[in-house]
Amino acid sequence: MARRTRQVGVVGRFGPRYGVRIRRRVQEIDEAQRASHVCPKCQAPSVRRRSSGVWQCRHCGHVFAGGAYRPVVTTSFKREAAEAQPAEEGRKSEDAKEAKSAKAEGA
Repeated sequence: MARRTRQVGVVGRFGPRYGVRIRRRVQEIDEAQRASHVCPKCQAPSVRRRSSGVWQCRHCGHVFAGGAYRPVVTTSFKREAAEAQPAEEGRKSEDAKEAKSAKAEGA
C-alpha cells in the first residue's frame, strides 16, 4: 500500500525552505489569524483582519484595534511585556543610585 505524503497546510508555499520550527510558527500564526473571531459589539463570528492590528466585523461594520494576528491580545503576551518593564525600571534605579553616589563623592 502506498504511503501518503504529509499534509503541510498553508506553509506548503515555502517548500523545504526556512526550517521546520519557523514554518510551524508561521502556520500557527496564520491559522489563528484566519480563524473565525467574535465581534465585541454584535457577538457575530464574522470579524476579519483589515490590516496589521485593525479588525472589522463583516456583520455590523464595527472597526476596532486589536493585536497584529488576533483581535484580542492573550494574557501571556501581556505578562511578558509586564515582566520586561520592571527590568528596565531596575536599570534606571541603578543608574540613579550611581549618579547619587558620584555626587556624594564629588561634594
